[in-house]
Amino acid sequence: MSAEEVLARVEELAGRGASEQAMDEAVPLVELTGGEPLLQEELYPLAERLLAAGYTVMIETSGERFIGRLPKEVIKIVDVKCPDSGEPDTFDSNNLEALTENDEVKFVLSTRRDYEFAREFTRQHRLPRRVREVLFSPVFEDREGKWPGLEPRLLAEWILADGLPVRLGLQLHKFIWDPATKGV
Repeated sequence: MSAEEVLARVEELAGRGASEQAMDEAVPLVELTGGEPLLQEELYPLAERLLAAGYTVMIETSGERFIGRLPKEVIKIVDVKCPDSGEPDTFDSNNLEALTENDEVKFVLSTRRDYEFAREFTRQHRLPRRVREVLFSPVFEDREGKWPGLEPRLLAEWILADGLPVRLGLQLHKFIWDPATKGV
C-alpha cells in the first residue's frame, strides 16, 4: 500500500467524515508498531502525511535503528534491550541525542540484573530530564519455560525502594487475556 492508501484507510478506521460532529468524535491518535517499523522506508512519508492530516503519531521501535530521520513531532517510544533480553547491545546510542521531551524510553525487565542495568542506564543518561516518560515493564513468564517472568509487584517494590522517577508499565492485554494470546 502507498502512504496515500494507508492514510485513506486510517481516515476510515478513525471515523473521520465530512461532518463537524464526525471530526469531533474521530480518533486523533495513530501508533505505528509491530516488528520493527523503521525497517520500512515508506514509514517516513507516511508519518509526515499522518501529521499533516492532524493526527498525533506515535512510533514504537526496538531502539536498534536511528530515530533521527523521523519528524520531530512524532512521539517515539524507544526500547533499550536489557542484558537478559537475548538482544543486549543492540541499542543505537545515537538515539539518545535524537530523543525529545515528548518521547518515551522503555525497558522490558525479566531479572534483577535487567532492573539494575535499566536503573543505571536511566541515571547515567539522565533520561527523566530528556524524555516525557521512562517505562519499566515486567516480562511475563514464557509458557514453554524459555524465560522467567518478573512479578509486577516485585518490580514496583524495587522502583519505590530506589526512588526512581519512572513509570511501571504493565501490558494490560496480558492481564485481560491469557498472556500467551496472540493478536490482542
